[in-house]
Amino acid sequence: MSNNPNSGSQNILVLGAGELGMAVMRELSAQASGAKVSVLLRASAIDTQDPSRLAQLSELQALGIETLAGDIATDTVSELAALFAAFDTLINCVGFAAGPGTQTKLTQAAIESGVQRYFPWQFGVDYDVIGFGSAQDTFDEQLHVRNLLRAQQRIEWVIVSTGMFTSFLFEPSFGVVDLANSTVHALGDWDTRLTITTPEDIGLLTAAIVFKQPRFVNRIVYVAGDTITYGQLADVVETALGRKINRVQWSVPMLRTELAKRPDDQLSKYRLVFAEGRGVAWDKAGTFNAQEQIDVVTLEQWVAGHLGS
Repeated sequence: MSNNPNSGSQNILVLGAGELGMAVMRELSAQASGAKVSVLLRASAIDTQDPSRLAQLSELQALGIETLAGDIATDTVSELAALFAAFDTLINCVGFAAGPGTQTKLTQAAIESGVQRYFPWQFGVDYDVIGFGSAQDTFDEQLHVRNLLRAQQRIEWVIVSTGMFTSFLFEPSFGVVDLANSTVHALGDWDTRLTITTPEDIGLLTAAIVFKQPRFVNRIVYVAGDTITYGQLADVVETALGRKINRVQWSVPMLRTELAKRPDDQLSKYRLVFAEGRGVAWDKAGTFNAQEQIDVVTLEQWVAGHLGS
């Protein structure tokens, strides 16, 4: 590991080019100040004729981001480690959709590679507070990742805790905001809090954290676009729509009963975890963006831009 306090952000590899990966890369490119940024993509995604893929590759090229071929699903830990070893900073933007075991595999590869700094896929809730055995069993792997990182001294790590993606709060399938029926559902009760941040702001803040000096080392950095209650959510949606909305509480006991009926339903697991209210919210005043006075999108601003007339 380099002893240069200013090193560690000159040669950056991003894993994944989905919604969050692209947001992070746009901001890394904007803030890079001489750093080189690359992205790991499957060979088939680089050598492609798919119009949407070609448009993405064109944007990456315009941003000055190089592509590197690799496959997180089929490459071994050692093969991935060999790819990672050429970089100073590794930012994992490969989410839960990659499947169980992926986050552990990527963390093991990062440690084996000796990359100076690793930002794992932890862009979400405070898993330490939630703990093992929660309703959302995928969270247990996130805790295993934290334990792996804390148990070693080979590489530095930084976790960026963001809360829920703001847009997910409004996903029809999630059911919290039901615009078709002019209804807002409270997970838990109307005073239950949650922290939300837009993917664009996560990209902005992650890049700022990457380049921050003196750098963050082996710690969790909290960010927040907003921290709200479901009562505040209902008020903001009602104001934006300009009409009365229905307010329906989904209590913890009710959500537990619903999950028992559909124990494999991922959305039911998420609803219960957020209803329980542990580890899903923190005060915005204590966040990195508040301390650095970085403007981010609040709930009211997001709603005005997406639901307002």
